[in-house]
Amino acid sequence: MTHLEAISRETGISISSVTTTAKLLAEGGSVPFLSRYRKEQTGSLDEVQITTIRDRLLQLAELDTRRSAILKSLDERSLLTPELRKRLEAALTLATVEDIFAPYRPKRQTRATKAIERGLTALADFIFENQSTDPEEEAAKFINLEMEVTTTIQALAGARDILAERIADDALLRGRVRKIYEEEASVSSKIMYGKENEADAQKFRDYFEWSEPFKSMPSHRTLAIRRGEKEGFLLMRVEVPIERVTHSALPDWVNSTGPSGKHVADAVADGCKRLLMPSMETEARLIAKKRADETAITVFADNFRELLLASPLGEKRLLAIDPGFRTGCKTVVLDRSGKLLHHTVLHATAGSQNQAYEAAVEVMSLIKKHDIEAIAIGNGTASRETDAFIKKLKLPSSIPVVMVNESGASIYSASDVAREEFPNEDVTVRGAVSIGRRLMDPLAELVKIDAKAIGVGQYQHDVDQRALKASLDDTVVSCVNAVGVEINTASKQLLSYVSGLNASLAENIVAWRNENGAFTSREQLKKVPRLGEKAFEQAAGFLRVRGGDHPLDSSAVHPERYQLVEKMAADVGCKVNDLLGNEVARKKIDLQKYVDDRVGLPTLKDIIAELAKPGRDPRKQFELFSFVEGVEKPADLQIGMKLPGIVTNVTAFGAFVDVGVHQDGLVHVSQLADHFIRDASEVVKVGQKVQVTVVEVDLKRNRIALSMKSKVDLENRRSDSGDRDQRQSNQRPPQSQSGNRNPIAAQSNDWFSQALQNAKKK
Repeated sequence: MTHLEAISRETGISISSVTTTAKLLAEGGSVPFLSRYRKEQTGSLDEVQITTIRDRLLQLAELDTRRSAILKSLDERSLLTPELRKRLEAALTLATVEDIFAPYRPKRQTRATKAIERGLTALADFIFENQSTDPEEEAAKFINLEMEVTTTIQALAGARDILAERIADDALLRGRVRKIYEEEASVSSKIMYGKENEADAQKFRDYFEWSEPFKSMPSHRTLAIRRGEKEGFLLMRVEVPIERVTHSALPDWVNSTGPSGKHVADAVADGCKRLLMPSMETEARLIAKKRADETAITVFADNFRELLLASPLGEKRLLAIDPGFRTGCKTVVLDRSGKLLHHTVLHATAGSQNQAYEAAVEVMSLIKKHDIEAIAIGNGTASRETDAFIKKLKLPSSIPVVMVNESGASIYSASDVAREEFPNEDVTVRGAVSIGRRLMDPLAELVKIDAKAIGVGQYQHDVDQRALKASLDDTVVSCVNAVGVEINTASKQLLSYVSGLNASLAENIVAWRNENGAFTSREQLKKVPRLGEKAFEQAAGFLRVRGGDHPLDSSAVHPERYQLVEKMAADVGCKVNDLLGNEVARKKIDLQKYVDDRVGLPTLKDIIAELAKPGRDPRKQFELFSFVEGVEKPADLQIGMKLPGIVTNVTAFGAFVDVGVHQDGLVHVSQLADHFIRDASEVVKVGQKVQVTVVEVDLKRNRIALSMKSKVDLENRRSDSGDRDQRQSNQRPPQSQSGNRNPIAAQSNDWFSQALQNAKKK
């Protein structure tokens, strides 16, 4: 089976689509470009399907690399037989390849290698092949003082060590035991001795005595326990009863109850317990970590996508405020393009009455002088107080006051990007600018910030950082190209995520723009240094030139299809401009007339849709949101209070909602709807406006429990009770008693005879 056939079988995508997509990817095609402009070739695969093919091809390439390294190692050591080569080349997974290689892997010094060096291999072979006989007489032949084998007991022990390692390295057995671990293992954790009363350990107290099935363990609990283990508070085990492993091995290795058979049975027990099971536990832990990472990364990427595609206010003259108490509110004025015009500090929240009055006068003066169209307030410390101050000014209703999520703004303000943009301003001014620009266009501003600093996931610092970065980069690329980029106003950071471009080309585009003035057409892109035909093909459709030379330059119609649209216009007796927004003219077009070997109906339908709304922004229209006045801190909350809120984070165990009190509340997954919900993302998204009911307030730990159910049970709840332990990193399990654990069972005295009987029956 070829890699392409394997991918087709795994994904259910036709082999022709997989083959063509793989070819286009190999030729440098990007995921957004192929999904948008090569639908006929790919079979209209979407971004998710194309990404799956791309990533699986990379995984299989890594498998090939490892397979080649193993074949080379075996060949160099004269161990590669035709049968072994055939088995390795037929292996479809990395685990299978490693299992086949296990007996031949160069090992550090082990009990088995020492026994081999002492010449006991032949004795091990004799015991295995003659299980009904007594091996004492044969073992005596291997006594060798020079090799430090002084007794038959030592000789037999060495032979058992050799057999134990053979058993543990057996590829078929490892495959069976791996499946046992995947299906039947339990994960348990307990507190490290002497750590029970340490303050830092209390955040893990749900896991002081905890056990649950390995195969159904949710990602956030896996990561929580691993973090507790990393910090030295917990001990984690992945276990199955030893009998399940040894019983799986006995039929293949033990064929007699004779004296030698007893030695082989001993070797089975030792090989399974000392070698195979620790190896499988290590594998299981890695599998659990990988599985948890994948889920956590998906959660982060989904949340990040919602933030990137949040509704933009658009180009407005803005007053942006980064609130503060002691140091005042850092305030900036931005023009419609986001350019900094003015900055100041307003002592509006913690100063004297005179300072508050002066701040009010200055705000009104700035609004009048710069014809301010909207006010953005960061949602950090003093945000509600600043919001109340602004609203007391009785501004016209035409000037919306918007609370903006400022997560990551401080990271931006201290970054190289911010220093390059504002070399003469301090971090406070840069942060306020970022808040204002984020209201205008969240996507354009958020691409300047390290996504991990935005904090909309779970355990993002514990997962595989390379995999996380790759996923977040894919998310940014997908969002940027879905929205499209205005080439004459975009930053080089935003341009670098456009299909076909990179940081170097983006910098060249900005440099060309600064030197030659605004682009007047997409064709001018070809004049940018080092931007060749392939890069132009990939990028042009996602770049917009507002008011460009060609009427389609501001649309998502690719330049390679301009002639086709011009022909459509000519055929219906009008110009291209007449097709834009003119439904009557477009209805005259018979798409079937334009189908050929290169262009099919999927592309033609996309073109017609784009002509209807050229350059349309797929993001939702901006909606103003306000928190309830008078509710500004957790102490203002009352059980049963119904409030509007904004979802700030979605995790596997629930959603966090900002209700305007400087502390997000948790809507547990069980409280998201009146019906059963398995995954919080089924119901809510980051940035979504929701209505919640306060069900618990714990002022001591500053934790708030909320519900989105239509009918909420408020019995037995009281403010500041501390009865429920709301956690941002884990969910309290339904049971956590040591009696639920499934430790490795101890061997009984008559275990061998019972095991042998079971093996015979099997």
